[in-house]
Amino acid sequence: MVPRYSRPEMTAIWTPENRFRIWFEIEAHATDALAALGVVPKDAAAALWAWWNTNPAIDVAAIDGIEAVTKHDVIAFLTWVAANVGDQARFMHQGMTSSDVLDTALAVQLAQASDILLADLDRLLDVLKRRAIEHKMTPTIGRSHGIHAEPVTFGLKLAQAYAEFDRCRTRLIAARADIATCAISGAVGTFANIDPSVEAHVAAKLGLSVEPVSTQVIPRDRHAMFFATLGVIAGSIERLATEVRHLQRTEVLEAEEYFSPGQKGSSAMPHKRNPVLTENLTGLARMVRGYVTPALENVALWHERDISHSSVERYIGPDATITLDFALARLTGVIDKLLVYPERMEKNLNKMGGLVHSQRVLLALTQAGVSREDSYRLVQRNAMKVWESDGRLSLLELLKADAEVTAALSPAQLEEKFDLGYHLKHVDTIFARVFGA
Repeated sequence: MVPRYSRPEMTAIWTPENRFRIWFEIEAHATDALAALGVVPKDAAAALWAWWNTNPAIDVAAIDGIEAVTKHDVIAFLTWVAANVGDQARFMHQGMTSSDVLDTALAVQLAQASDILLADLDRLLDVLKRRAIEHKMTPTIGRSHGIHAEPVTFGLKLAQAYAEFDRCRTRLIAARADIATCAISGAVGTFANIDPSVEAHVAAKLGLSVEPVSTQVIPRDRHAMFFATLGVIAGSIERLATEVRHLQRTEVLEAEEYFSPGQKGSSAMPHKRNPVLTENLTGLARMVRGYVTPALENVALWHERDISHSSVERYIGPDATITLDFALARLTGVIDKLLVYPERMEKNLNKMGGLVHSQRVLLALTQAGVSREDSYRLVQRNAMKVWESDGRLSLLELLKADAEVTAALSPAQLEEKFDLGYHLKHVDTIFARVFGA
């Protein structure tokens, strides 16, 4: 976790205090269920809650001090609770194993983190929708391979991003459901020393589902899918950030990040306005995706359990969620304040002498009876003259002067093929697909 790229609400989930609070709730709810079964005295569970309801401060330093001796974090925590609760605390953890606490707590933390990330996505989607509608019919050039292709609108670019992040949201909802599972099954997951009803009780209290077969640990395919989903979201962040970075290039300059009063772009060159936020987002996305491979490698544990996954998850749980939370919030701010330049878009759209209309002429020639091969040859030989003139020549005028072309299409028919509105006639249809009627 890097404080520079962290926000307090998400960071709080991964504090030792929050982790130990979840541990206590798992233990206390389990003790409640054991008391209901008659396995432990009812006043044992009551004693735990009576102490807890005094809102005791979590003494992280004390627990860490105990762990320095025991070399076991869960035992250290139980020892600290027992020292505060007294004799009745001996009935905690009956029939349970450390993984019951650790895995269930991690599930709670990841579910909590998911809720913040889903709220982040909702805010981003709201901004994307607003800006997409704002620029629904703002014409701009579409590019393939970085080269001018055919006209689109800036609103369509943002609508595409909206649809992509909407899919990300759907995936994260599924990943949250998949990860939010509870395991209170004891050593090697057989329930030999604890009744399955205890697990069901704890799961219900914590808003989790029951892990069907825990083998002492919750299977790590669930975690792999969760972190893979975060990686996909990060990829979508980078895709949109990269688009903004390209649009801000001096040679393009169709849009750019908001440049606040007093902001400086370079220590050496006072004129610079750099896409620093979206460059930062590109780097953060790489970090989040970097946590996917360790999560995948955690799937293959030895037999019923080992702890080779443990150290990995102590890194990737906090770092991936905290980084993604920050990145989503930053991207939302970038799009919200994005400076859009329709006049520059129009200038770039017209820069190459009408080449963007070449396909319409090609199709018109084929409809007029010219073979596709000859149609392509006729349009391309004129288009290349425009290309080599850097747009100073006009494709329409060259086509009008080409006898082979005008033998099939009249000047008026050619002019009709250079209508910008033709390319935008289905924008409403696409928007209805993305945003609804």
